[in-house]
Amino acid sequence: MLIVNIAQLVGLHGAEVHKVAAAAMKELPLLENAYLRIEGERIVDLGRMQDLPGTGGDEVVDATGCVVMPAFCDPHTHLVYAGSREKEYRDKVMGLSYEEIARRGGGILNSARRLHETSEEELYEQSLPRIEEILSFGTGAVEIKSGYGLSTEDELKMLRVIRRLRESTPLTIRATFLGAHAFPAEYRNDPDAYVDLIIQEMIPLVAGEGLADFIDVFCDRGFFTPEQTDRILMAGVKHGLRPKIHANELDYSGGVQVGVKYDALSVDHLEFTGDEEIALLKESDTMPTLLPGASFFLGLDDPPARKMIDAGLPVALATDFNPGSSPAGDMQLMMSLGMIRLRMLPEEAINAATLNAAYAMGVEEEMGSITPGKKANLIITRPVPGYEYLPYAYGSDHAGKVIINGKIIKDKC
Repeated sequence: MLIVNIAQLVGLHGAEVHKVAAAAMKELPLLENAYLRIEGERIVDLGRMQDLPGTGGDEVVDATGCVVMPAFCDPHTHLVYAGSREKEYRDKVMGLSYEEIARRGGGILNSARRLHETSEEELYEQSLPRIEEILSFGTGAVEIKSGYGLSTEDELKMLRVIRRLRESTPLTIRATFLGAHAFPAEYRNDPDAYVDLIIQEMIPLVAGEGLADFIDVFCDRGFFTPEQTDRILMAGVKHGLRPKIHANELDYSGGVQVGVKYDALSVDHLEFTGDEEIALLKESDTMPTLLPGASFFLGLDDPPARKMIDAGLPVALATDFNPGSSPAGDMQLMMSLGMIRLRMLPEEAINAATLNAAYAMGVEEEMGSITPGKKANLIITRPVPGYEYLPYAYGSDHAGKVIINGKIIKDKC
């Protein structure tokens, strides 16, 4: 495949660039009036149209007036779930907090009950349209967590559905074991016993079946303490699962500190992030991952993205696609919220949703930038004035064509 007459070809980071931080997030390497050549699943060549060596034998795609950019990577989702929770959002509008809804048996426990009553086949059938939807928006790689099982049997059921989605769809999928998402009702008075169950039974079985790439813990006020998180991550690391952390969504929880201690690939949410957390993250390889859809939907304070970037950190963006706090899987919208709510520049938002997001799920050597040798996961936009228009014109679907693994899977141009 040969894409020609590209108005702007953006995200041309070199193969040696795995993430960008601080002032480098404002840099978005690009070519104007460009071409890009694909062979099989890979990008093999690119350059200016005036230097195009020839088109013999190629399937030619004309991208006149269009931006071509890397497909999105979404490094934090919970898109395998049963049912929805729109009635709880009514409670939220009426003034109940996230924690109050959880204490009434709603929230994560509500999703856990629904999931327990749903067969593995039905759970797969409910999840597949969500995969198809995010593909249509231009997402080429996604991380999916368990965490609505909260029992050994149901956590394994979720992870097997994630494995089946990986095998049956063109998306690159990474799986995360999140048994430590909430405490089941029966362990409310003995939470450490549930931690023991996770460590002694769930983690060995998950690792034994090869069902997860990562392990995650919801370390926050009203959920798992730093001490409990430490125990769980230690056990996960011993079984070959690299940590990722839900941290500091509801308070200064200590989750960032535990995550950095265990070399977490990412620490996610971070609405409460101060100087201490920023200093620790600057000395680490951990990617701060921001979920603006969740803070927007729940009416929480936004994470201090501007302060973090200006202090020298990288940041990634993710959707947090889930039924309770961010029922949207659209990375185009997350870029817009990055600008509107987090005060990010368009170049920063694009880098955060592509290269840095790829790093946050461990696929940066294969995708996240337009680089010869990487997978041909691309978005060809509809005709637009330029890349700055993409996060600016929020609510519009700018993905005219989506190319995954070198094949066009959406063509609405």
